[in-house]
Amino acid sequence: MKDDPLPSWRDGATKTALLDFIVAARSVPVEERVAVFDNDGTLWCEKPDYVQLVFMLDQLAQAIAENPALGDQPEFRALLHHDHAAQAELGLERIALALVQLYAGIEPGEFDERVVQFFADGLHAHREVPYRHLRYRPMLELIEALRAESFGVFVVTGGGTEFVRAISQDFYGVSAEGVVGTLVAYDYSLDDQGRPRLVRTAEMIGSANEGPAKVSNIQRGLGRRPIFAAGNTAGDREMLDYALGADGPTLALLVDHDDADREYAYAAQAGTIDFEGDFVELAQQSGWTVASISDDWNHVFADR
Repeated sequence: MKDDPLPSWRDGATKTALLDFIVAARSVPVEERVAVFDNDGTLWCEKPDYVQLVFMLDQLAQAIAENPALGDQPEFRALLHHDHAAQAELGLERIALALVQLYAGIEPGEFDERVVQFFADGLHAHREVPYRHLRYRPMLELIEALRAESFGVFVVTGGGTEFVRAISQDFYGVSAEGVVGTLVAYDYSLDDQGRPRLVRTAEMIGSANEGPAKVSNIQRGLGRRPIFAAGNTAGDREMLDYALGADGPTLALLVDHDDADREYAYAAQAGTIDFEGDFVELAQQSGWTVASISDDWNHVFADR
């Protein structure tokens, strides 16, 4: 490990804990060096809206331009009019399922192309920079520091698996098979020439990948228990506890969004998991390491 693999982290208890863990993990067999990272609010900025939601709204606008009647669908009307009361009444799951309908019938490659094009053209609403600039530099350094010690690094997100897979190699150096997220169902059929093809459906497989589902899906998708996990909401609670409870040196990291000047100050909320109380206090009680953006990060964003 080089002299300071985490230059964007300020000296202090959090950086020391991370460096001590990385050194201690050398005692762990290489095949057991597994690190998992949540995505939204952990590896990139999730405000003012989830990036995937912005992508879906962009796709919705294009779909309505072709079929204006879609704008009358209750879920889409609530989104287009920023009607938060209606969105709360409809519920996130119903709205998400409605948005998934926009891609029903298209092949995986076409969906990937749409995502890649969105990131090529899209700019963050407030900061007017490409979304790749809003990856967190300290977390990218942490990923590289873990890789330098032969860790397998994976993204475990509440977002759509395919959405994150389309950019995971470019953004994080994580291959498509290294992404565990919320899954959409596919239909298998033969085309007019008798060749097999897959198309997306409007159905999800199981529940959103938050809470206990993250742990189950880590086992299902990776087959190995992490000894390091990073997250920022109650949707990551079980994943963080699962990593911390493994044998040998372990670490669970919570990113605390407490810097209104350089990023956003807010109490992070999971999309489908309710939590009452102070999540940072829970982190401290649970033995997690807290990364305060305000106190622990010299720099926030990448490519600046």
